[in-house]
Amino acid sequence: MVHSDWDDWLPAVVADADPDGVAVWYLGCNGFVLKGSGGTTLFVDPYLGTGDPPRTVRMIPVPFDPRDVTEADAVFATHEHTDHVHGPSQAPILAETDCPLYAPDDSVAVARDDEEWHDRYAVAADQYREVAEGDTIEVGEFTVHVEVAHDPDATHPVSYVFEHDAGTVFHGGDTKPTEDFDRVGDEYDIDLGILAFGSVGQLPDKETGEPTLKRWYNDENQIIECARALQVDRLLPSHWDMWKGMTADPTALYHHARSFEYPERLDVVEIGDRVDVE
Repeated sequence: MVHSDWDDWLPAVVADADPDGVAVWYLGCNGFVLKGSGGTTLFVDPYLGTGDPPRTVRMIPVPFDPRDVTEADAVFATHEHTDHVHGPSQAPILAETDCPLYAPDDSVAVARDDEEWHDRYAVAADQYREVAEGDTIEVGEFTVHVEVAHDPDATHPVSYVFEHDAGTVFHGGDTKPTEDFDRVGDEYDIDLGILAFGSVGQLPDKETGEPTLKRWYNDENQIIECARALQVDRLLPSHWDMWKGMTADPTALYHHARSFEYPERLDVVEIGDRVDVE
């Protein structure tokens, strides 16, 4: 069960929006909603859980109850980690809207093997759509390309390129730099690039509870390395707000990016904020 102190205002704002191009809302963590001018609405990695205290402790509000989502054409997951594939966050969206979940094999397996998705939320088996690098999916007014990702902590991560007549949005999941991004940057004209950013911190070990050094996301130099290779016009750092002990200051990236051609601009947003691609 998900409880949000923000009531239903964010799903209502998304439902009522009539963007000229593509509107993008930040849901905190690595979650986003994309809505096109024709009304197509896509969710990417929405996570509304509170973590697993004391190891992972959510530092930001839960922005909505997924049962309040009435319009969704697809949910996309980048990899199998709990804050990217999460039954209480995503299954109600699928159940309420009948939309599909697009995800790589290991992520689909997490959903299929979790009885809660079926028994509690009545998600149908045909709503799971397995994807892999090189696939292209048409969802309403969006053409979605499944691309490579480099996340050593995941078993099968992918990234997504969302193409629209108004512009192109890249979502890298929790990827770190990879030489494959040079090809991706040459192949697509990326207007907005979403990349995970955070600090190196100590979290309790799952087994022993002892403080253990963790580097889950890009540091300041790695995220700019990704943005440069992808040739993104605008960089939107994500995930920096989420976990106690792993948070970071995205405004520091102005100094790391200023001498490079890409990114041309840094978009620093907070949970609930909207940016537009036109």
